[in-house]
Amino acid sequence: MSTSDQHFSSRFGLIVSVLGIAVGTGNIWRFPRIAAQNSGEAGAGAFLFAWVVFLLVWSIPLIIAEFALGRKGRMGVVGTISKIAGKKFAWMGAFIAFVSTAIMFYYSVVAGWCIYYFTQMISNPLPLSTESSQAIWDGFQGGGGPVLFHAVAMGLGAIVVLRGVRSIEKVNKFLIPTLFVIVLISVGRAITLDGASEGISFLFTPDWATLKSPKVWIEALTQNAWDTGAGFGLILTYGAYMKSNYGVVKNSFITGFGNNTVSLLAALMIFGTVFATLGAEMSKSEILEVMRTSGPAATGLTFIWMPQLFAKMQFGGTLAILFFLGLSFAAFSSLIAMIELASRTLVDVGLSRKTAVISIGILGFSLGVPSAINLTIFENQDFVWGVALMISGAFVAYSIIRYGAAAFRKEDVDAIEGDWNSGKTWEVIIKYVVPIEAAVLLVWFMWVSATEYAPDSWFNPLEPLSVMTALVQWSIVAIVFIALNKKLNHRMFPQLS
Repeated sequence: MSTSDQHFSSRFGLIVSVLGIAVGTGNIWRFPRIAAQNSGEAGAGAFLFAWVVFLLVWSIPLIIAEFALGRKGRMGVVGTISKIAGKKFAWMGAFIAFVSTAIMFYYSVVAGWCIYYFTQMISNPLPLSTESSQAIWDGFQGGGGPVLFHAVAMGLGAIVVLRGVRSIEKVNKFLIPTLFVIVLISVGRAITLDGASEGISFLFTPDWATLKSPKVWIEALTQNAWDTGAGFGLILTYGAYMKSNYGVVKNSFITGFGNNTVSLLAALMIFGTVFATLGAEMSKSEILEVMRTSGPAATGLTFIWMPQLFAKMQFGGTLAILFFLGLSFAAFSSLIAMIELASRTLVDVGLSRKTAVISIGILGFSLGVPSAINLTIFENQDFVWGVALMISGAFVAYSIIRYGAAAFRKEDVDAIEGDWNSGKTWEVIIKYVVPIEAAVLLVWFMWVSATEYAPDSWFNPLEPLSVMTALVQWSIVAIVFIALNKKLNHRMFPQLS
């Protein structure tokens, strides 16, 4: 199905759909645990500072780039990068698309967790203790539930995407406003709990010494990319369906700041809840240890502590149902964007939309099963492909550098009357800042991975958090797509072959 006969019907539809990409479980499930893991003794405020810095000098500039690339290219990621950067760089677009698709494999597992907990909130009483809440999580992870609900998430997502961009728009018009209302209600109650103020104070208190650690900066950048969707190629894919008279700069700032606001609200909710729940029986350091180690990569944090928040509320059962419904909505809105990106790539190389979506649905389920049944594999995939977003972002920037950043800005970024003007600042960031950030932080990542994450086994590609597992997986994908570069161009542009 060509993009020529598909468009978002309104600017509101476009914005809520792009916010659907940005606002997901990365905000509610991932952000609070990353903030906790990168806090110092005094608090997590320094991490928040680094996170906001990267919003301004990484995420928003790349979101602007992706919107403009999608509107100009009118194809998926591979075809657009090939058009803009040149035919010999189609493999870069394929790498970007694969990173997002690899994230989709395990992200669907998280979406399944959210759906499961929604059903649990409907059918069972809320857990009143940490032990009973942990038992629900452990019981779910110990059975076949994660695979089943992963299948449900992928199946529902494929059905929505199969119906086209108007279906995606209609779903997001319902999901995203509902999610915002639910989050605000939940935050409003969380911050009024006795002891919640200690957690909120800790969240915003800076411990500037933590900024000396490369790990904090790496985590801040990858989390911001995770938060906003910058570098995924997802916004580029939706940008292919935006009307030609829609500007990109204003929409990019709305996306970036709207998304990060939700992340902060989620952190207020989680930090307030955990400190209020455990403050009477644990010290601050013990509470933080719980937040940092609640399951592999703290995957259980949201699912273990949020039910206890609602157990302390009047009408808590109803609010718990709404919260996990909202969390499911957040996961689902991002998941359908990932399915659309992967499907659009297959459409561009000649498959029918129906065949492409069904193929991605089957592939997504099959390759997500390992992460569904083994949290160590899940942790490895989150580690490898979360960091790979730095490479994807650099490739997006490089494609514009190849085209000519000044020309691209004048022709495709600042060319819409009534939109904000990005100015030469955007050019400088895309040409110099983004590539330098990516290069420096990748070197830091390899150093930290070798010295902190897996110091005794950094050379072992089978070690989940080793530098070698990331290098091997990235290299295999890059080599395969470089080898297929000519064939990719032939399939996308047969008239030029």
